Amino acid sequence: MKLEKSIELYTKGKKNLVGAVNSPVRAFKSVGGIPIFIHKAKGSKIYDVDGNEYVDFVLSYGPMILGHRNKKVEKAIERALKRGYTFGASTYNEIRLAKIVCDAFPGMDKVRFVNSGTEAVLSAIRLARAFTGKNKIIKFSGCYHGHSDALLVAAGSGLATLSLPGSKGVPEEAVQNTLIAEYNNINSVKLQLKLHDDIAAVIIEPVAGNMGVVKPTNEFIKQLREITETNNILLIVDEVMTGFRSKFGGAQELLGIQADITCLGKVIGGGFPVGAYGARNEIMEMVAPLGPVYQAGTLSGNPIAMACGIATLKELQERNPYEDFEKTATFLSRTLKKAAAKNGVDIQVNRFGSMINPFFTKEKVVNFKTAQTSDTKKFKTFFWKMIENGVFLPPSQFEAWFLATAMSKRDMYKVRGAINIAMKAVADKHN
Repeated sequence: MKLEKSIELYTKGKKNLVGAVNSPVRAFKSVGGIPIFIHKAKGSKIYDVDGNEYVDFVLSYGPMILGHRNKKVEKAIERALKRGYTFGASTYNEIRLAKIVCDAFPGMDKVRFVNSGTEAVLSAIRLARAFTGKNKIIKFSGCYHGHSDALLVAAGSGLATLSLPGSKGVPEEAVQNTLIAEYNNINSVKLQLKLHDDIAAVIIEPVAGNMGVVKPTNEFIKQLREITETNNILLIVDEVMTGFRSKFGGAQELLGIQADITCLGKVIGGGFPVGAYGARNEIMEMVAPLGPVYQAGTLSGNPIAMACGIATLKELQERNPYEDFEKTATFLSRTLKKAAAKNGVDIQVNRFGSMINPFFTKEKVVNFKTAQTSDTKKFKTFFWKMIENGVFLPPSQFEAWFLATAMSKRDMYKVRGAINIAMKAVADKHN
């Protein structure tokens, strides 16, 4: 396949962009080679600057749940553009989208729109600390909640060790109130509660998506909710990735729990920059202008993002694609497992709703530690063979693949063929 123009743009981009990219995973470091530059997209397909066509499983890391340039969504954006791009003042569509979101999440009375998932999460943590009067938070190793200082934390060699910054430029003081627990290990949470009596909140991805797709066990997630309630600790559920991807609403409802504070993003903006955090009145009324917790943003509730979000969610409501997503995910899972077995390749396939990904490991993947047993060299081979055969995947073993309503049976047959070729290449090179 030809990538000459991508190589040319990558070379040019390095002069004025950091690594020629604006987000690290786009640099393709974990899979090698140069990043692919995209020219356009439509429906289930994405096209690079060299004219190569791909079935798109990245989908901008989740927001494009209807595929690219959905007709109804595009019309809504065009209407909004004609009215103006941004006003620095309130608009009716903010109220409309807020009602749709709150109606979809039991226990959410009010929501505040922001500009990113990172912003939603850092605001939710500030709110939790103010509401409880406590300072510490628990997060889970391998769960990603944006790049704010307090959450860029790597766990030490034990479940209750001191937290260490996960990035240069983050001082130890910024993470001293962040505690680490192990996903799907309730005892690691109990241990932190024994050691600390000033925990304001526990934050969790209801289904992890940045260590690959990892589901919580029923026992773990139910006990986590019980423990937080018993100890007057708020449960913050980060549904930036999972929101509206497994049902019209959140994964938390399917898992049988209810968050105190929910964070959202991605799908609720339909592809435009957006984030949100919401909770019951008692909590949200602490946020300015009603309460003492300050948070503001010039572009929060941007009219184009609101219009796009409303159109996307209305289309999801009408189409209710979640049963079809389950069928497609099942097809992909079977295809991956069958191809791996045929070629003697060790693989685990995890999926939830419209999120799926394979791990190249023998070990069942239930947390970050087991995810890291994956053979990333095998994934690298698999990734590039999929690219060569017209399937665009996230360039990392530890990123979820996403499904869109625009994907057709013909697309899936093409993907099946690519998987069979790619898995054989993995066996030929690594077995």
